[in-house]
Amino acid sequence: MAQPDSKKIFFENLSGAGKAIAVLTSGGDAQGMNGAVRAVVRMGLYVGAKVYFIHEGYQGMVDGGDNIKEATWESVSSMLQLGGTVIGSARCKEFRTHEGRLKAAHNLVQHGITNLCVIGGDGSLTGANLFKEEWSGLLNELVEQGLIEADAVQKYSALHIVGMVGSIDNDFCGTDMTIGTDSALHRIIEVVDAIMTTAQSHQRTFVLEVMGRHCGYLALVSGLACGADWVLIPEMPPEDGWEEKMCQKLSATRSRGTRLNIIIVAEGAIDRHGKPITSSFVKDLVVKCLGFDTRVTILGHVQRGGTPSAFDRILASRMGVEAVLALLETTANTPACVVSLCGNTSVRVPLMECVQMTQEVQKAMDQKRFEEAVKLRGRSFENNLKTYKLLAHRKPESELPTSNFNVAVLNVGAPAAGMNAAVRSAVRVGISEGHKMFAVSDGFEGFYKGQIKEVKWGDVGGWTGQGGSLLGTKRTLPAKHVEKIAEQMRKHNINALLIIGGFEAFESLLQLYEARANYEEFCIPMCILPATISNNVPGTDLSIGADTALNAIVETCDRIKQSASGTKRRVFIIETMGGYCGYLATVGGLASGADAAYIYEEPFDIKELQANVEHLTEKMKTSIQRGLVLRNENCNENYTTDFIYQLYSEEGRGVFDCRKNVLGHMQQGGAPSPFDRNFGTKISAKAMQWVSKKLVETFRQDEGRVFANTEDSCCLLGMRRRTLVFQPVVQLKDETDFVHRIPKEQWWLKLRPLMKILAKYKTSYDVSDSGQLEHVVHNRPKDSDASVAM
Repeated sequence: MAQPDSKKIFFENLSGAGKAIAVLTSGGDAQGMNGAVRAVVRMGLYVGAKVYFIHEGYQGMVDGGDNIKEATWESVSSMLQLGGTVIGSARCKEFRTHEGRLKAAHNLVQHGITNLCVIGGDGSLTGANLFKEEWSGLLNELVEQGLIEADAVQKYSALHIVGMVGSIDNDFCGTDMTIGTDSALHRIIEVVDAIMTTAQSHQRTFVLEVMGRHCGYLALVSGLACGADWVLIPEMPPEDGWEEKMCQKLSATRSRGTRLNIIIVAEGAIDRHGKPITSSFVKDLVVKCLGFDTRVTILGHVQRGGTPSAFDRILASRMGVEAVLALLETTANTPACVVSLCGNTSVRVPLMECVQMTQEVQKAMDQKRFEEAVKLRGRSFENNLKTYKLLAHRKPESELPTSNFNVAVLNVGAPAAGMNAAVRSAVRVGISEGHKMFAVSDGFEGFYKGQIKEVKWGDVGGWTGQGGSLLGTKRTLPAKHVEKIAEQMRKHNINALLIIGGFEAFESLLQLYEARANYEEFCIPMCILPATISNNVPGTDLSIGADTALNAIVETCDRIKQSASGTKRRVFIIETMGGYCGYLATVGGLASGADAAYIYEEPFDIKELQANVEHLTEKMKTSIQRGLVLRNENCNENYTTDFIYQLYSEEGRGVFDCRKNVLGHMQQGGAPSPFDRNFGTKISAKAMQWVSKKLVETFRQDEGRVFANTEDSCCLLGMRRRTLVFQPVVQLKDETDFVHRIPKEQWWLKLRPLMKILAKYKTSYDVSDSGQLEHVVHNRPKDSDASVAM
């Protein structure tokens, strides 16, 4: 039996008794800030600390008075789904002066606050660090002026700072994703999708200007997510003569039958000489050179508005809890840190290292060292740029390599949003690598029936934003039809296979691997990309399609909860999909502020159900108006949704009434989220490059054919914590519960205590992954070229 890890600490052993924590939001607002504030307040109260709001950012800290208020559990209720920041944000010139910081220090000491959680951009965090460095000197000045007692200097000797980055621009080095970026991408993509329909009707060109004065992340990723024809960003200005090249590209696209063009311009876009490239300049250029009907749309502050996406709510909640842990563990010598996201992992990095690297990016851009600026932005940004160039700019036939390899792509299992983006990416990268690409309709059913045809570059245009599976997908496994499939592979001379799908796709690849013993046709490179809303594929933390399903759940929960506003107290019982995998119920519950989530992986009994009802009844007797309970469809065969609904209805009689809702297949539908579009696009591009490499490695010159019969030529590409990893499917068998179609170990189970804590349950929280301060330059493995974000 494995020995318990000595480093494993449980949260119940940590105490915040006697500590006072203040939380403020500063600089520009960003969706998700409220989720971070809520998490800081509730986690702080949970460990016994006093928690304070500082309203209006640093201005409120300087002004004091009613701007600094003690927070209660109920004061952060119903704020998770709100955009902006409910505690207000303001830019404060006074805090930049020594006198202003002296006033702020006085106001904090009066409330006994020495722990500060700052949610803002690099300017706000730099200000916080300066405040920390000056703290002891400021206290001595306050003593000299007679504003505080001499013993206060000893009592409040150190100011502890932990930052979280709230910025829609994603312009802060040291984190893969900042709070608000994903929601801003949602706003952009919603607009682009809407514009595309009208642009097609009139054969128009649209020039979209998105935010990003110094950072082109939003422009780049939204361009990747919608398949834009041209993207202009400040980090990588176009080469001289770009105007002519762009017009040639637009003209060529139209000549192939496309009825619209989309050009995305970051507000800070410049040319190689530092001259701004405006959206109006681009429009005039297109009209003058091509005569196309062209319109400009400037998105402006729409990008900052609206409700936060599921991703931002989860990110903010995880970061808020991690920030409180960091504050509890700080000592007088601990440097100010920022809670960051690296891959799928929360990490702490020194604040000033991040700020200095962020400033280095701007310095490199000012000095026209653009290649270096892109590298300094991080591997995720660099990889986005490479992928965009690979997919958007088609090389002339004469420049393409000729590999003489045929690669087939198919979808297997239930449809998942983002599958089409993955197919588009595979086809275009494959063509760029010199392969002939074949699309198989209707999964393995279509394969054995011979529904295979060659696809060209233009055939997958506009696929990125389409939901479902345009190729068609079936749950049919290949085992019964192996002979016919092998025959079709011979007929079309298929040299490699890329399967995009869920658990059935994983099982299919295992069957094809086993069939190698009898059929040499399957001795070729084969790769699976996990794509399922259930997120139940072994070997990956995330699957294409799960983010879109989460957003559908969260959006519906918001609407359902809103339907009860103004009525008496009400509890909603909501059933989610997922088979035996509780990912959607758990993470959807965390993102929508649920009181409980019942799942198969965590068995429960009637006593726990009763305790949950009593807990909710107590909360309802105070000021809580609405309750939310999620249930995974297969969590328990006896405790059905109807049973739980009737139990809550009976036990809550006189305190609250109940409603139930089965979300059903709406979780599978809709346009893919920006996350799923980009995740699908990037992992598919990486998979095709792996396929190309394997084809070269396994090609036998003497026989003139591909022969691959090793474990590592039949892989699943998955996100594991911080990196994308190719794993032989055979090696994943031991990690899999085939009866229930789930991995034996699932990372997201660690989020369940977090959900319970934020719902006011007493529980232990595993912090074995926390507490490590990492350096910003070392916090990514060399192979990490993809973030969990985008």
